Amino acid sequence: MPRGDGTGPAGKGPATGRGVGQGGGGGRMGGFGLGLGGNCVCPNCGKTVPHKRGAPCNSITCPGCGAMMTRAQ
Repeated sequence: MPRGDGTGPAGKGPATGRGVGQGGGGGRMGGFGLGLGGNCVCPNCGKTVPHKRGAPCNSITCPGCGAMMTRAQ
């Protein structure tokens, strides 16, 4: 509402507010919010290691080939 008097547009616009859409990768900063458990997996060689709380998988290097790990979904 441009003047705060109720004269704003009537339901027009891109509909990007809360509750609109299908959801998606829900965590803050675009993360998946997968919780405490799970595994980190290497995208190059496929080796998996258990995920450790407080350490993002992309900060861990693969023990097999040295590449950056990613979180298994």
